[in-house]
Amino acid sequence: MQKVRLGIIGLGVQGSVYAEFLTEGKVKNMELGAICDTDPKKKAIAEGKYPNIPFYENYIELLENGKVDAVITCVPHYLHPEIGIQALERDIHVLVEKPAGIDAKQVKELNKVAASKPELTFGIMFNQRTNKLYQKVKEVINNGEIGRIRATNWLITTWWRPQAYYDESSWRATWEGEGGGVLVNQAPHQLDLFQWICGMPNKVFANIKYGNHRDITVDNDATIVLDYGDGATGVFITRTHDLIGTDRLEILGDKGKIVVDDSKKLTIYRLHEDEAKTNARMKQEDVQTVVSGGGLKDIYSEETSVFESKWGEQHINVLKNFTATILGEEPILAPGSDGIYGVELVNAIYLSSWLGKEVSLPVDEELFLQELNKRIEKEKQNSVHQ
Repeated sequence: MQKVRLGIIGLGVQGSVYAEFLTEGKVKNMELGAICDTDPKKKAIAEGKYPNIPFYENYIELLENGKVDAVITCVPHYLHPEIGIQALERDIHVLVEKPAGIDAKQVKELNKVAASKPELTFGIMFNQRTNKLYQKVKEVINNGEIGRIRATNWLITTWWRPQAYYDESSWRATWEGEGGGVLVNQAPHQLDLFQWICGMPNKVFANIKYGNHRDITVDNDATIVLDYGDGATGVFITRTHDLIGTDRLEILGDKGKIVVDDSKKLTIYRLHEDEAKTNARMKQEDVQTVVSGGGLKDIYSEETSVFESKWGEQHINVLKNFTATILGEEPILAPGSDGIYGVELVNAIYLSSWLGKEVSLPVDEELFLQELNKRIEKEKQNSVHQ
């Protein structure tokens, strides 16, 4: 194989972007092989923009037409595992969009099929993993440059959404259509980075507001407390009604600290000695000097870098890596099997909110599905009554 023919399943906003990337030649050794969408309007759009590309209304027909070597799933979250499994069983490489699915049980089934097909490439569109800034953060932590992690904090509220956004489609911001709100739609990339860089927590406790300042049934305001089980704690805060928005990540270690602002500016503080040693040798007069703001430069060094990236560049890099992996040129950067971590984390977060208590990981899959189905059913009843 010299070129990978990609089938795009779902010609919505994201699927359309990928189609343009490919037809503009932005992904080396990958070309557009086929398109699938159930919406007749999308068929007309595809025939107008891509007249020479086969279009299918049924994704099974696309998988069996011999026109594609790989597919990407640009469809509602619930369908990612189903389509991924069907493609893998037909020996077609798979790149799933985030999140990998809605419930951990379903995603584990997808991973099981992928594991039985080691000759196929199975990836996930965690495009932020190609971000040089976050790669640097992971490298610094893995190298032990700030020591053992003590605390993590991420405040990410830079995705304000008006009511018009939620009213755009009947499936949007519903338990039945999307399987959740901000945690499954806007925040998956940050939740993946959080666990990719800092590891998975042992327990979570969530305070979630549903339809906060918006007329929706799902989450749009969440504060989550993480317990890593080794004394380290974390906080993850996200919402979609902050018009100004903040994006700030802090990772505290016993030998330093990492601060990321706006996913662009990275500041690394490295202590000259670990905090425990400083604590042991400090006298009261030394403490007064530090508290008053003096003498800090004698305690740590500071390194600041600014990273810039063009819109779409990271998505293109994932597609390039996916292609290169299929062609045997490099390893996969974001394995599809990694999608389970974010899904398990979100399942535990929701369950904690619904039960009003701390929840341990791995999550109770059956209990989560029971509680999710209750909310889907309630949503349906309310819709009928309106």
